[in-house]
Amino acid sequence: MSAIDFEYAIKKDVRNNPIVREVDEARQRQLWRSLAIGALLVGVLLFSAWQHFELLQHGYQIQRLQQERAAEAEVNRQLRLEIETLRSPARIERIATKDLKLVVPARDQAIVIERVTPPAPPAKSIVAAR
Repeated sequence: MSAIDFEYAIKKDVRNNPIVREVDEARQRQLWRSLAIGALLVGVLLFSAWQHFELLQHGYQIQRLQQERAAEAEVNRQLRLEIETLRSPARIERIATKDLKLVVPARDQAIVIERVTPPAPPAKSIVAAR
């Protein structure tokens, strides 16, 4: 037997006792402080990103509403133009004479009714109170 074989032949006493380490209080405080600062920074970053996203959303919404307003203004302009066209006295006279077979009255047959504006109400000092 050689020296190498002899080493394995001897039974070695190995103790597998668990190693108990002491808790380092200063290191634990530093770890929690670092974790709190990291969480705070992540919170600030998320809040900033949320504000930026909301700003973009509102910008898109304002742009969409401005486009809708412009489209509605164009529709409004078209409808006002159509109303003025339909109110045209020449058009009304043409429909009355051709479609409804009405006759234009002579000058001596037409009676002009004037609108009378009511007089202004009397002052409150003149009105009798009960």
